[in-house]
Amino acid sequence: MALWRGSAYAGVLALAVGCVFLLEPQLPSLPLRSLWSSLPLSPASPGPGSPEGRLAAAWDALIVRPARRWRRVAVGINACVDVVLSGVKLLQALGMNPGDGTDHSILHSRNDLEESFTHFLGKGAAAERFFSDKETFHDIAQLASKFPGAQHYVGGNAALIGQKFAANSELKVLLCGPIGPKLHELLDDNVFVPPESLQEVDEFHLILEYQAGEEWGHLKAPHANRFIFSHDLSNGAMNMLEVFVSSLEEFQPDLVVLSGLHMMEGQSKELQRKRLLQVVTSISDISVGIPVHLELASMTNRELMSAIVHQQVFHAVTSLGLNEQELLFLSQSAAGPHSSLSSWNGVPDVGMVSDILFWILNEYGKSEGRASDLTRIHFHTLAYHILATVDGHWVNQLAAVAAGARVAGTQACATESIDTSRVSLRAPHDFLTSHSEAGSRIQFSPDEPVVKWHRERVSFHFTPVLVCRDPVRTVGLGDAISAEGLFYSEVHSH
Repeated sequence: MALWRGSAYAGVLALAVGCVFLLEPQLPSLPLRSLWSSLPLSPASPGPGSPEGRLAAAWDALIVRPARRWRRVAVGINACVDVVLSGVKLLQALGMNPGDGTDHSILHSRNDLEESFTHFLGKGAAAERFFSDKETFHDIAQLASKFPGAQHYVGGNAALIGQKFAANSELKVLLCGPIGPKLHELLDDNVFVPPESLQEVDEFHLILEYQAGEEWGHLKAPHANRFIFSHDLSNGAMNMLEVFVSSLEEFQPDLVVLSGLHMMEGQSKELQRKRLLQVVTSISDISVGIPVHLELASMTNRELMSAIVHQQVFHAVTSLGLNEQELLFLSQSAAGPHSSLSSWNGVPDVGMVSDILFWILNEYGKSEGRASDLTRIHFHTLAYHILATVDGHWVNQLAAVAAGARVAGTQACATESIDTSRVSLRAPHDFLTSHSEAGSRIQFSPDEPVVKWHRERVSFHFTPVLVCRDPVRTVGLGDAISAEGLFYSEVHSH
C-alpha cells in the first residue's frame, strides 16, 4: 500500500511541476531540477550520500593504527589446501538429489554428505564436518579437485590468518601446521615455515559454496555460505602442536594465534582430553606478557566444546574469535545464557549476543579472584560485529572492530576498498544491549558507525557490516576479520 501511495504522490508532484513549467516558464530551473530529483521514482544507487557510503567514510576516519604495533606473529596449527567449488554442482555430479536434510555431526557416507549439505543450504548457514571413510572421501576429493571451475586456495584457520598478517610487509609471520607441497607453493613469501612443519602430502578440505538464492530441488539458499568437510588426520590429531611450541623460543613472537581445536572432533574422547591438557601446558610455557588469541570454528561435539571451556583452555588464552553459531553452541555446551535457544532466527539478536559475551568474560575471564588471562572476545556475524573487552587490558578497539567489519566487505566482494554499489547495510537500526538485565536501547547512525556501551567491568564495541550482495568468496572471512581486528589492537603491558 505504501508503494502505491508513494507512486501516487510522485505522480501528483510530477503533474504540479509540469503545471509550474507551463504557468511560470521564467521560474529558475535549479529549484525545479532539485524538486524533480527528490521524486521517489526508484531507489537511489548507493553512493557517498547513501547510508553505505556515509558508513564507509566514517570507518576510514576511525581506523587508525595503534601506538604500539606487533612485529612478530606466530600462528598455528591447522593448515590445508581448500578446494573450492559449487556444492550443488558437485553433488549433482555425484548423482545426488536433495532430500529433507539432516545434520550429521560426523559424515560416514555419501548419503550423510547429501543430507547435511541439504540441511545447511536450507538455512544459509556455514558448517564444517569430518568425513570418516577415507576411501570414499578420497574418491570425492579426486572428482572435486579436477571439477570444472574448482579452485585451490590456502586453507585452515591458522594458514589463512597467517596469510592475512603476511599481507603487511612490516610483520614477520611464523606458520606451523601440516604443510604439503601445494600449500607451501600457495603461501605468501612473507610466511616462514619451520622445516619440521613440511610434509610430503597435502591435507585437502572440500569447500562446497552456494550463493544467496541458489536453488537445489525444492530448496533455496537464504544466504551465500559454504559447507566444509575433510578426512584430515594430521590436523585432527594436532600433530604440529609440539613443533609450534618448540619454534616459539627461537622466533620470539609478540603475538601468538592458535586455532584447530575443532579438528579433534573425529578423535576419541581420551585423545581429545589428552591433547587439550597438552594445549594448556604448551600455552602456559609461552612467556608471560605475550598475548595468545584462540580462533574457534564450527563444532558439533558438545563434550569437546565443554572440555575446551572447562579444562582451563579459556583461562590460558588472552583473546577469542568466534561467529554466531560457535557462540550459541558454546553457551549450549556450558549452560550459559539463552542456551535453550536451538538456533538463531535470522540476524542474531544483539542483546542476546551481548549477554553471552558478558557471561564468558564474567565467568571465565580475568579477574582479581581468578587465575585467567582471557580479556577479549571478537564476535562476528554476517550483519554486525562486537568486540568485548575486560577494562584496562586493550586499547584501540574502536578502530579494531571497524577494521574487522571493513575487511569483511572488501574481501567478500574481492575489492581493495568498499564499493558502495555492491554492499548493503543489514544490521538492526536499533537494538537492546541486554535481555538478561535492563539493557539500554541503542539507535544506530551510519555517521557514527561504532557504538559503545559498558556493563560492569566489560566494554562492548558494536559496528555493522556492509554485506557484499554478490560475494566472490565466503571461505576465510572469519579468519580475515580476526586477523584484521588483532592487527589494529594493542594490549596493555602489566
